[in-house]
Amino acid sequence: MNLSDSREINADVATVWAALLDPEVLKACVPGCKEMAGSATEGYEATVVQKVGPVKATFKGAVHMSDMIEPLSMTISGEGKGGAAGFAKGGADVRLEAQGDITVLHYDVEAKVGGKLAQLGSRIIDGFAKKMADQFFNNFQDAVGAPEADDEDTVAGGNDDTKKKGWFKRLVS
Repeated sequence: MNLSDSREINADVATVWAALLDPEVLKACVPGCKEMAGSATEGYEATVVQKVGPVKATFKGAVHMSDMIEPLSMTISGEGKGGAAGFAKGGADVRLEAQGDITVLHYDVEAKVGGKLAQLGSRIIDGFAKKMADQFFNNFQDAVGAPEADDEDTVAGGNDDTKKKGWFKRLVS
């Protein structure tokens, strides 16, 4: 399964780059992530619980960053084993492009599965992989750079949900 897309993030390139390397940001953004530890140089260990069609599994795996050209691009590779459910592995080529005060994050994702998961069929797997990528990048977009309208709501005393958006950007500002 291959997927390409881009997201506009209301933060500068350096902030987006730092967030991509932060295990707390990654843990908050990966759907179903229960644990995330490690560093960009040594790699991350993660535990993710997901339900794909009728199969629910806990995946334990590793994520590695490579081909890092700070702060322009990197390759994120990961693989996880879900016991009897099978395995999942894949990667994303990520490219950051500054456009004024915002950063456009371009990504190309490739995912493969095996075991019981592979028996579900490509339509279910492709749909699930797209949903996971969309959720991750939506969560990342919200954590790093909330839309400007949300920032104004926060300043004016917006609700708690609004205040949660863009939390990483506010930490490093």
